[in-house]
Amino acid sequence: MGVIEATKGVLWARKHSPDQPAYGVALAHERFRPDELLEQAIAAERAGFDAIACSDHLAPWWADGQPAPNNSGNAWVWLGAVGHATNEASIGTAVTGAVHRYNPVVLAQQIATLEVLNPGRAFLGVGSSEAMNEIPAGMDWPSVAEQQERMAEQLQIINRLLEGETVNFTGRHFTTKDARLYTLPERKPPIYVSAFGEDAAKIAAEHADGVWTLADPVQAPQVIGAYRTAREAAGLEPGEIVLQALFSWAEDDDTAFESAKEWKATLPSELYTDPIHEPAEIQAKGEEVSDAMFRAGSLIGSDPGAHVRKIKAVEQLGATAIVLMNVSAADPIGALEVYGREVLPELRG
Repeated sequence: MGVIEATKGVLWARKHSPDQPAYGVALAHERFRPDELLEQAIAAERAGFDAIACSDHLAPWWADGQPAPNNSGNAWVWLGAVGHATNEASIGTAVTGAVHRYNPVVLAQQIATLEVLNPGRAFLGVGSSEAMNEIPAGMDWPSVAEQQERMAEQLQIINRLLEGETVNFTGRHFTTKDARLYTLPERKPPIYVSAFGEDAAKIAAEHADGVWTLADPVQAPQVIGAYRTAREAAGLEPGEIVLQALFSWAEDDDTAFESAKEWKATLPSELYTDPIHEPAEIQAKGEEVSDAMFRAGSLIGSDPGAHVRKIKAVEQLGATAIVLMNVSAADPIGALEVYGREVLPELRG
């Protein structure tokens, strides 16, 4: 069976104008049980989201019950269930750490199988992970430079396997011997690389179909600029620019904030560079983040119009796709329904 390349610059099929960004939702294994997330995925497709992504972690960001229950379901098992329970939305990870916990040959096999079961729908988000995913699995957390070296090697192997090659590879960190995928999809699933800085953005430009970064008005332009410059220097067409933000909706502003504030634990930069892996320690770092800083970087509140305005501001940063992580713990299904009725139609109008 021949392999059809992923359409360049298209993360998922837009349900409306191709000139507008695509809108995806990210669902949080750290906060909700897998069965609860499955109901959210069904509600998200019903609401009209173009894609459904999920986090891929071994551990959560906070200690259980402080201030909220925590979870950590397996992303790949769950994605198989989502593909069966939904019909059209693209599905994939946001994002999978490609450093140690996953062998690149196995990761390529996983995304290929997801695409075979859901033709035209699968995508792979890849990042350099966090210590909380790798140290419990037996790895000494490496420097940022080594994290990125490992991710780049994994991407080389994954791409070659998805293109149908038999891969013999000897790198600094990974080795394969006569590796191949015996079940290949007709379409090569697109790959997107999470980047917080210029070096990772260059890896995305070289080894992926797009870059995935936070909707930070200070950081995002630097990442996007580095990515676009590297693509142009390599003579490649522009890829997808995926910007991600958290959103929390509830019937009143205070509830929307209180039911989301545990996510402050995702913001300290040292969690992505230092060997901090215990949920309680991660949570303690998050408590150092001010409420004002958390509100400024997220979409939190009861007014759907305010959500629309903030998302439109994100679009202006250059996004070709926007992924919104639903952290509306008070009423996650209700939040998705509000987006389906009052947010997505306004964005597409």
